[in-house]
Amino acid sequence: MPEGPSIIIAKEETEIFENHVVISATGNAKIDLSRLEHKKLLGVRTWGKHLLLCFSGFTIRIHLMMFGTYLINKRKATKLRLGLVFKSGELNFYTVNVKLLEGDIDEHYDWSADIMNDKWDSGKAKSKLKDIPEKLICDALLDQNIFAGVGNIIKNEALYRARIHPKSKVGKIPAKKLSELIDAARDYSFDFLKWKKEGTLKKHWEVYTKHKCKRCDLPVTKEYTGTTRRRSFFCENCQKLYI
Repeated sequence: MPEGPSIIIAKEETEIFENHVVISATGNAKIDLSRLEHKKLLGVRTWGKHLLLCFSGFTIRIHLMMFGTYLINKRKATKLRLGLVFKSGELNFYTVNVKLLEGDIDEHYDWSADIMNDKWDSGKAKSKLKDIPEKLICDALLDQNIFAGVGNIIKNEALYRARIHPKSKVGKIPAKKLSELIDAARDYSFDFLKWKKEGTLKKHWEVYTKHKCKRCDLPVTKEYTGTTRRRSFFCENCQKLYI
C-alpha cells in the first residue's frame, strides 16, 4: 500500500491538470461521473494516503489501497476505475477506491493529523497516544487518525531510529522516548519522499526486510505483530521493549 510520501509524488505529477476542465469522465467507480464533466479541477491535495481532486462544491477522494495505480496520458488493459479526460491529456486510475466528498474539503479532514502536512501537530499526536496506553506501538503508528500517511515501511524505520521494540505498549514508553519516535516518524517520511524521488529508497532501508542489524551485527527478527498483523522487522538487542 503506498504511503504518504508516494501520494505526495502522485499529487505533484497530477497537478499538471489543475485549472483544466474535465471533458469526460468514465470508469466503473460508484459515483455520479456526470458531476465531474465540464467541471474545472481547482486543485490537488493529499491527506495521508488519500489523493484529493478538488472541484467546486465537492472533492473526489482516491485511495490506492494495496494495488492501485494511476497513469497520465496512458492506459492499460485492466478495467478502468476512473478516467478523466482534459483538453491537455488524461488521468486514469485502476484498482483504487473512489469516493465523492460533498462540500468544503476542510470539513472532512484534520490536517494536523497528516504527518507530512505543514499543519502537522506532534503535540496532538502525543495526546492521542496517551489515550491508548494498552495499544502496541506497532499498531498505533499505523493508526491513520494519529499518523495519517504512515505505512509499514515508515513504521519499521521510525521504530528502529528511535530504538523502540514494535511490541512495546504505548503507555509504557517514556514521554521523552515517545516524542523521539514521533519526530522520527515525521523525519523519516520526508527522507522517504526524497529517496523515492531519487529512486534510492530501498538502498536506505536500515531494518525493513533486513536480516542483520547494522548497529549490533545480530540477526533481525521478522514477525507479524499487533492487531494489524503487519510485518515488523526489529533488533531484539538495541530496540527496547517497554511492557
